[in-house]
Amino acid sequence: MLCSAKQSLARLTLSNHYGEKSPSGKPHFSSFPSTQILKSRKSDLSASKPLYISSFDFKHFDKSKDSNSQKALTQCNAYEAHRSQPITINLDFADEEAQVVAGQRIKIGLYFATWWALNVVFNIYNKKVLNAFPFPWLTSTLSLATGSLMMLVSWAIGIAETPKTDVEFWKTLFPVALAHTIGHVAATVSMSKVAVSFTHIIKSGEPAFSVLVSRFLLGETFPAPVYLSLLPIIGGCALAAVTELNFNMTGFMGAMISNLAFVFRNIFSKRGMKGKSVGGMNYYACLSMLSLLILTPFAIAAEGPQMWAAGWENAVSQIGPHFIWWVAAQSVFYHLYNQVSYMSLNEISPLTFSIGNTMKRISVIVASIIIFCTPIQPVNALGAAIAIFGTFLYSQAKQ
Repeated sequence: MLCSAKQSLARLTLSNHYGEKSPSGKPHFSSFPSTQILKSRKSDLSASKPLYISSFDFKHFDKSKDSNSQKALTQCNAYEAHRSQPITINLDFADEEAQVVAGQRIKIGLYFATWWALNVVFNIYNKKVLNAFPFPWLTSTLSLATGSLMMLVSWAIGIAETPKTDVEFWKTLFPVALAHTIGHVAATVSMSKVAVSFTHIIKSGEPAFSVLVSRFLLGETFPAPVYLSLLPIIGGCALAAVTELNFNMTGFMGAMISNLAFVFRNIFSKRGMKGKSVGGMNYYACLSMLSLLILTPFAIAAEGPQMWAAGWENAVSQIGPHFIWWVAAQSVFYHLYNQVSYMSLNEISPLTFSIGNTMKRISVIVASIIIFCTPIQPVNALGAAIAIFGTFLYSQAKQ
């Protein structure tokens, strides 16, 4: 709060009345000038209004000097009441609070825009890799390995602060990592079998899984509008699946399993991040490392190094050196978009995160249809629109 007061200044100078010498030669100090003295000194003081004394300035008294040449012992500053100006008060609290809110919104907006852009790029390169190298288990493993390596280097050179963890932290993180691993592999398997747009249309039904899991496993209850919002979500996904030209049961089930796994991951993540000193970026880094340890033995058992070597040689021979860039790009962008999403989750509520996730699906679906020239029927597009609209209704009903 800034407060300023400006008023005209009238000067009251008491020069010869404080410190005048008495007949005995000693200085005589008066507590205040008498009425007679004031009348005789009208030239020094001329004010018909009340005076508000603001300060006294006591000067040095020197006996060695003549009283006529002495400076004023006491200087009194006073303000005339009739010349007083209104005090100007500027309240800045509201402005500062508005600036903080605006800054927070800009920060979240940048998080969302970066999250969506990185996710679109990841899905494009991921689909290119899977078209030439249909080994989703290894592709998923490389994504986690690249992210883990990036964070280890960041910690080593000081770009990111090394998190302080303990055994209890890793115990709490394990179910999150397990759900993340299952969801990641299932989504990759789905995209290796069907179009990216179809996978994300099915994955837009994640709110339905969230409500069902919360209701039957966690015992949570929801108002009627929340349950009603599930109808367009389920109906839209079903309509899109039935009318999908390249329907594949493995791809469909992979997307469904991914939905279920990511619901558990989000629930466990929000609980695990409460009261922890590990921020969103480092939290996802630890999650990637633990998921990599879980996934690696299963990836070797499911596909194996011999199949990987043969598939890699075939992909390089068909695509050329660009294939190596595709693999590196999909791995890097996978880590970056997930890292930004966890940084967003650390700043916002799960509801806002869910809305942002829905908008992300729209951007991915539209971008993949344009880039890969995916054939889509009007009925299929209608089903996708209904499912996404149901997701929006769900987010509104849950407020």
